[in-house]
Amino acid sequence: KDGFEICTVDHQKGGKIRVDATITYRSQTNEVGVYAHEDEAYDHDNYFKVYQPQMNDHGYVCAEDEELCLLTPDPITIETVAWWRLSCGRVLGVVNGMMLEFDKSTLAPLGLVVSGDELLGRQVAIVDSGLQECMINFEDDGMDGADCADGSEEIHREQAVLVFDDDGVTIVQPNEDGSYWRKIVRNKIARMKEKRREKAAIDFAQAYLPVRSEDE
Repeated sequence: KDGFEICTVDHQKGGKIRVDATITYRSQTNEVGVYAHEDEAYDHDNYFKVYQPQMNDHGYVCAEDEELCLLTPDPITIETVAWWRLSCGRVLGVVNGMMLEFDKSTLAPLGLVVSGDELLGRQVAIVDSGLQECMINFEDDGMDGADCADGSEEIHREQAVLVFDDDGVTIVQPNEDGSYWRKIVRNKIARMKEKRREKAAIDFAQAYLPVRSEDE
């Protein structure tokens, strides 16, 4: 009746309970006081840190309004910091040699998109991959059964996220719900978009990557 605690269960320590915050009711108006306890798990220099983007910081690269955007002009290293917002509003970034997805409103990290093993030494580009007829306004009648509808009520360009080097191009496919961190199985419409992104990747490779002879 006097309040409650917010706790974390540490399963690595046999289910030990760690108190993270104490909330105490101060009056019958439900006004509360919050006391945040020191983080016992924080190991300073050994603690895993993830860069969080900030609007207009040095790592921001425009990709939202460009048909072709080379996000990393140089091969990615462990020191590379870059982030961008896609036309759909999703936010991706490169940090610690990995590609992560960030929340599009708070810019907090959501999860891993591409690991360092697949990303280091390569570059990232964003290219348009959608068809003009896929720019759908869902307020219009007669759009039932559209093969490129994804259930969204917003209008945005379809884009492909490409990871590439001189040896080829890898397409970073989004999930069915539009997010990029790995979690769910894609449906038929998502697979159709994958095919269009694959075509965009082939066009990009033919235009921008060196042509090799059969002897190489």
